Formats: sequence, C-alpha cells, structure tokens
Amino acid sequence: MKPRISMVTLGVRDLGAAISFYEHGLGFPRMESPPEVAFFTLNGTWLGLYGREALAEDATVSPEGSGFESFTLAHNVNSEQEVDEVIAQAVSAGATLVKKPQKVFWGGYSAYFKDPDGHLWEVAYNPLFWVGPVDESI
Repeated sequence: MKPRISMVTLGVRDLGAAISFYEHGLGFPRMESPPEVAFFTLNGTWLGLYGREALAEDATVSPEGSGFESFTLAHNVNSEQEVDEVIAQAVSAGATLVKKPQKVFWGGYSAYFKDPDGHLWEVAYNPLFWVGPVDESI
C-alpha cells in the first residue's frame, strides 16, 4: 500500500458561501462538478465541499458538532512572508484569524485561521524540510 490522502471533504452549512470563500477568496481552482458538491484541485490532492447534513447522512453519523473537531488542515508554503500573505488573503476573504503568524516551538513559522464553517487551517513554513508531495506520480 502507498498511503496518501487523496481528498478531504468538508461538510459545510452554506455550499454557495463556502464555494465563494475557497474559489474567489482563496483562489483555489474549481473543477466542474454537480451542483450539490464542489471539487477543487490542489497540488497532489483534492478538496471537496458538500452539505454538512448530507455528508453526515452519507457517513451515517450525527451532523451535530461544536468546538474543536480534533483535526486541522495544513497548507505548507515556502517562506514566512508567504505565511503572512496567505493568512491576510484568508482573513480578507472572510476567515477568522485564530493565531497570528509567529515563530513556533518546532522551529518554523505558522498561523491558524477558521474558514466560514469553522474548519481550522494552519498555514506554515517549515525551514527544516519540505512538507509536500514526495512523488507526483502516486
């Protein structure tokens, strides 16, 4: 087995608003998709947006939830300046700043924001090694 995460699907309250945030606010490239779902091609993976209730129903779990959901999504970039730029772009698109860009205990530089549905994103620069696709052919 070659382990990888090929897609992350986020359950969202308002699909139109979520699409606007990711497509127009953050500039994620949207793929053609049916009207009840949206897919974005990312470098090495896909991001899917689907109604929160429908996604919970598909997984046969309750759609209720609050607070910290026990995971974050991470976007690693090439410099501290790029962390600052991505965070500014996200906030101007409607994200909530959770942790301002700063040097962190593990030797890098990072910040956190929540998207309009409360999904927690880390934007990080890691000077110790590149966290990205190792093999684009996988």
